[in-house]
Amino acid sequence: MEQHRTRPARYGPRRDRPAEPPLPPRAGRAAGGGGARPVRPARVPEGRPAPPPAVRRLPNPRLTGLGLSLFCGLVTLVLGLLTDVLFGSSGTVYGVLFLPVCVLTALWVREGDLLVAPVVVPIAFAVGLVPLADEGGGGTGDRLMGMVTGLATQAGWLYGGTLVTSLIVLGRRMRRVRGINRRAARNRPRP
Repeated sequence: MEQHRTRPARYGPRRDRPAEPPLPPRAGRAAGGGGARPVRPARVPEGRPAPPPAVRRLPNPRLTGLGLSLFCGLVTLVLGLLTDVLFGSSGTVYGVLFLPVCVLTALWVREGDLLVAPVVVPIAFAVGLVPLADEGGGGTGDRLMGMVTGLATQAGWLYGGTLVTSLIVLGRRMRRVRGINRRAARNRPRP
């Protein structure tokens, strides 16, 4: 799901950053193995204090559009199943559980796929409603009618989750554009 960006070696080192010191030689490693592998110290931007080494960071995955769709769809389906089993098809419980999924969706999407998140969230909401749809007689038509009724009665949660996702995505997009403009102004040649 995660795609790491790599640069071809033909471009050489970047000019906007100082060159990193080379790693120390692998001391104590014989042909048979053994010895510890040297660890490159984390690079810290200028003006920021280094984080304490003992503090573990929260996971910060960056999902592609497809990965985001799979994550959001599967999580809402599981939440729908759990809500059906534990709370008897309560749309309110499902709606409350849907909001954190919307926040995680907006936070974990890659910068290049930001506009996918507000589109994925309503589709995932509908996927999660499938187990909650009243079956009535058990036929396909009854289940479809239950889905339409569920979407109509739970529209507030759907709109609220989509709004939360859109606001977070918009904030991230504005921060990204400001950073790009700041970098462009800093790199612009001065007369």
